[in-house]
Amino acid sequence: MQINNTEHTEYNTDRFLPTTKKEVEQRGWDYIDVIIFSGDAYVDHPSFAAAVIGRILEAEGYRVAIVPQPDWHGDFRDFKKLGEPRLFFAIAPGCMDSMVNKYTARKRLRSEDAYTPDGRHDKRPEYPTIVYTEILKTLYPDTPVVIGGIEASMRRITHYDYWQDRLRPSILIDSGADLLIYGMGELPIVSLANLLNDELINHDLEKINSDTFHRLVITKTQPQTAIVLTDKELKTNDDDIILFSHEECLKDKKKQAQNVRHIEEESNRMYAQRIIQKTQITPNKRPEIKGMTYAIVVNPPYPPMSQSQVDHSFDLPYTRLPHPKYKGKRIPAYEMIKFSVNMHRGCFGGCAFCTISAHQGKFIVSRSKQSIMKEIKQIVKMPDFKGYLSDLGGPSANMYMMGGIDKSICKQCKRPSCIHPKVCKNLNTDHSPLLDIYHEVDALPEIKKSFIGSGVRYDLILHHSDNEKINKTNLRYARELIEHHVSGRLKVAPEHTSDNVLRLMRKPPFQLFYDFKRLFDNVNKNAHLNQQLIPYFISSHPGCTNKDMAQLADLTRKMGYKLEQVQDFTPTPMTISTETWYTGYHPYTLEPVYSAKTPEEKKQQNQYFFWYKDQSKQNENKTPNKAGKKKNKRR
Repeated sequence: MQINNTEHTEYNTDRFLPTTKKEVEQRGWDYIDVIIFSGDAYVDHPSFAAAVIGRILEAEGYRVAIVPQPDWHGDFRDFKKLGEPRLFFAIAPGCMDSMVNKYTARKRLRSEDAYTPDGRHDKRPEYPTIVYTEILKTLYPDTPVVIGGIEASMRRITHYDYWQDRLRPSILIDSGADLLIYGMGELPIVSLANLLNDELINHDLEKINSDTFHRLVITKTQPQTAIVLTDKELKTNDDDIILFSHEECLKDKKKQAQNVRHIEEESNRMYAQRIIQKTQITPNKRPEIKGMTYAIVVNPPYPPMSQSQVDHSFDLPYTRLPHPKYKGKRIPAYEMIKFSVNMHRGCFGGCAFCTISAHQGKFIVSRSKQSIMKEIKQIVKMPDFKGYLSDLGGPSANMYMMGGIDKSICKQCKRPSCIHPKVCKNLNTDHSPLLDIYHEVDALPEIKKSFIGSGVRYDLILHHSDNEKINKTNLRYARELIEHHVSGRLKVAPEHTSDNVLRLMRKPPFQLFYDFKRLFDNVNKNAHLNQQLIPYFISSHPGCTNKDMAQLADLTRKMGYKLEQVQDFTPTPMTISTETWYTGYHPYTLEPVYSAKTPEEKKQQNQYFFWYKDQSKQNENKTPNKAGKKKNKRR
């Protein structure tokens, strides 16, 4: 009997990266090059960071194992079971920031952990980067630890921590890790592994120790990394950006605001400068030396990945399944993306509250059509695929293949957004490549419907460029999107109605939402469809007052909305909005900005969304009185 490969994969571990000593032994390995400790469950899929880093290293010939969600209590047996790696330990704390994943904006426990089997809350600690690193440095003080992922990336310098309500130093200081990789990690992790492996071969060593590691990464600078140096080790260059020290930021919030502007600008430049910030705090697990000053050195990122490089990452032999150890358990995040395809990375929207610009950057890196179609042809063979793709998207659904027309202009640009306050004249906004993908996907006999689940930037669709052909194509894209790729509800994110708040958010004027809703309604009417346009909104964003929220409630009520997709602003590490909220100053203008900060103020703003619930309660309260009066009359 022929066994379906996908079904067979569910019951054996041969096609997964090893997670236990037994699985390592089954491969006949007598050593492991890199051991990854992951805060998420191990799902062997290109949307899960630990799998991507593991597979990219495996493709280079390295032996890689993953320890998903290790138990950090008791005797630390999960941290000991595979021993020490030849090169380094790697920490992949999770696809979401651990604190955002765990708590709401009101600091309440979320209903479930989306990246854990059955949504359990007890499988990952708060700040796993710090917890895992501290354990590994206790057990194996001489073995390098490399940290990365969204949690480390957004904490690479001094940052405000909302959950502890204090300014914290770089996570390199708090964790005691040897190196931090920020942003998308494929290029830096392979470069680092190659550097260390060459050292082993050239000097006939069995493993890399922390001293050798430190010497190598200082003498042979690794792009897109951050490291802690002593004052004696630090050698500055004329073009380095020297930030205010951690101690200066503690004393002066305005200096903290200025620092974050530099981080955002350099994260969104094609060729950035090195950033240096000093502190007098001794890194965790290092012996304290009186009077010692340390420097966090953030090396410039790699230029944007090429299409062949990003294709290579997505084309690796993922099983696209959770590890067999989770058989019979539900992993919510996997269920959400199981039949979806990520077509590009990066986002040039530059929204002030979003982490993408400081993590992935603004330059769009698009996969080739061949790579996308290859993945879709894998999906349609999955035994439980019913013919419906849940998403053909990316960080923003309709930025595929977009970028600067004249790249020399992009090389000089420091703008964090290509579309705010106005769409850049050098930006190509042609939606033709997207339409081409949609048409080819929908032509597959196994596909009944392909949906666009990622957020759509309607300001790109409605933008009127000097090229009439592109303008017509973009309207055609809108019609095809609405007619053929909406699962009954199309989600968009105007975020607010106040011009002042939208300016601080770096979002387009609310008038554009009216224009897009008019277009959406007309297309639905002409196509005889009954679909909904679902807007997302945020309360308590810096600059937002109760008056602004009252206006939002009034305008959306008049449009016939009873809002559901709403959230209270959550200050996440190192975004422009977060630092504005904490410092009280806008990082670019240094002008004072009001923010609702207390739980009562935030709750009051959030309640404006739900005017209809208050109205319902008033009606319910009135009803018994009327009924009571009638009853009395009958008596």
